[in-house]
Amino acid sequence: MAAGVTKTTAGTDWGKADFEAIYNCPDPRRYFTTLQPLDYQIPHHGQAVFRAVVESLQRRRGDHPPLNVVDLCCSYGVNAALLNHRLSLSDLYHRYTGYRPDTPTTRQLSEADRTFFATRRRDRAVRVTGLDAAERAVGYARAVGLLDHGFAENLELDEPSPALRRAMKDTDLITVTGGVGYITERTFGRLFACVASPPWVAAFVLREVSYRPVSALLARAGLVTEKLTSRTFRQRRFADGDERRAALAALAARGLSIAGKEADGFYHADLYLSRPAADIAALPLVELLADTP
Repeated sequence: MAAGVTKTTAGTDWGKADFEAIYNCPDPRRYFTTLQPLDYQIPHHGQAVFRAVVESLQRRRGDHPPLNVVDLCCSYGVNAALLNHRLSLSDLYHRYTGYRPDTPTTRQLSEADRTFFATRRRDRAVRVTGLDAAERAVGYARAVGLLDHGFAENLELDEPSPALRRAMKDTDLITVTGGVGYITERTFGRLFACVASPPWVAAFVLREVSYRPVSALLARAGLVTEKLTSRTFRQRRFADGDERRAALAALAARGLSIAGKEADGFYHADLYLSRPAADIAALPLVELLADTP
């Protein structure tokens, strides 16, 4: 599951274990202590990719105000932390798994985190708006300074609030690390209705899930979607045998081979980047990511 995904009416049909309880806690400790044993790593891959995409957009725009990034299924602001700070995912695991569940208190941890992140802020940080149905997770990310704006809204069910519409207006980039499947083209459609010109969209999508409905919607908005074909990205280990069997059955139903991918015991995600055709012609995805690990 992606960082901070809360199940919606979109649902899933590939039998993933239910970790919903960890996504809306008062602070991130339970989230990290639960996911570390499963080697949850997709935010690590997202860090390199999203930074490369942001740098490409910054070069394209020149010397303008900071970019506006909207992170879908933002949870406790993990992607924002890695995008804008001199930190690794391992640093976050070390920080949050080193505490007891109740000591320090959430308030004390929040106060410490404000300083922790502020002292590690990168130059030319982007503005990040976070969107997630998990109200407490979004609130924590906003309280510690990871999000410039945060919205606990479920666009699978409801139209965006007036405040979210205003925050979306000048979006340059939308990011998501695995939430597609829990959110659908319905969420993307409601977000794109808020913008004057379509932003780029960078999405990691589990291979069990088809991205076609989303990419078709983005095409209608004038964006062309590239899929990185040279590799996939590990998300996390299968939690148990039942989850593994369900995932492999879903992949078989899609006609996908697991060799060199899910056969290693991990969920794998594909990367998609949607942009105007002229931007792709100027810098294809494989070249944009040439220097990423």
